[in-house]
Amino acid sequence: MKKVKSDFSIKNLENISGIKAHTIRIWEKRYKLLSPERTNTNIRKYSLESLRKLLNITLLYKKGFKISKIANLEPHNIPLLVREIALENSSENISINALKLSMVNFDVGMFDAKYEALIKNNGFEFVFFKIFVPLMTELGILWQTGAICPSHEHFVTSLIKQKIHIQTEKFQKNKYLTSSPKFVIFLPDNEIHELSILFLNYLILNKGFQTIFLGQSIPIESLKTLLSQKDILHFVTYITVQPSKNDILKFIKSFDENLIKDLDNKLSVFGPMLKYINLEELPSNIFIHHDHETFVEQFLNQPVFA
Repeated sequence: MKKVKSDFSIKNLENISGIKAHTIRIWEKRYKLLSPERTNTNIRKYSLESLRKLLNITLLYKKGFKISKIANLEPHNIPLLVREIALENSSENISINALKLSMVNFDVGMFDAKYEALIKNNGFEFVFFKIFVPLMTELGILWQTGAICPSHEHFVTSLIKQKIHIQTEKFQKNKYLTSSPKFVIFLPDNEIHELSILFLNYLILNKGFQTIFLGQSIPIESLKTLLSQKDILHFVTYITVQPSKNDILKFIKSFDENLIKDLDNKLSVFGPMLKYINLEELPSNIFIHHDHETFVEQFLNQPVFA
């Protein structure tokens, strides 16, 4: 198992904090804010504590504190001041930086406190689209470039999933005026990136429709079992990696043949792989969506709560 990353290059610090490496070097030299070790080839090497300190400094700096003032603060007072500002300030940049800081510290308490403050003032959909989505996009890039390790990304992803589950449960207890259509939410075979379909499940329930949430890596053959229910089904999926660009049209055609054709069923597809779908080859009851708004407008604009 890969260990939690504990040594960071100056480029890692730049990518995670958003502060240019040149600026970090100036802060080191002029204000003694960081004290990196040096490798045998004189390359800077930063500890996890240095990264925490830089993220604290970054949050204060983005809040408007002059770097000279930050340098004069007592070291033990900086985290306390950061926590106070992070929990009170609802700006998107400050909020994302606060959640990154909670990630580096594996601090569930700080993550939860920031989340509660955000949702109280803005609502869950705002938090998901304006805070969680940009955060996860940034963390995905940081993970791919080696700036953070899987432990960091999994820590944050698990907490976000937890928040979606809590919001979703509120709507699962509602009664409905109609059982048609039922929305079947799944990921294709070998696709495991389920954060987006968890939110789609929440969104559909929130609009008053019933869902059947199946989760990750569901083969088309397994979905055919649902046809025995005799309900009108609207399948919803999100394609991040699988099927690949070479197989996506084959997947669409197979889905149509097995689950859509000659029935009233539909399929809605989201995700980055949409760019490889030729609209002219798309069967009539299969729809692609580049954003949630068009999906809501097209299919979820009829309230059906009792």
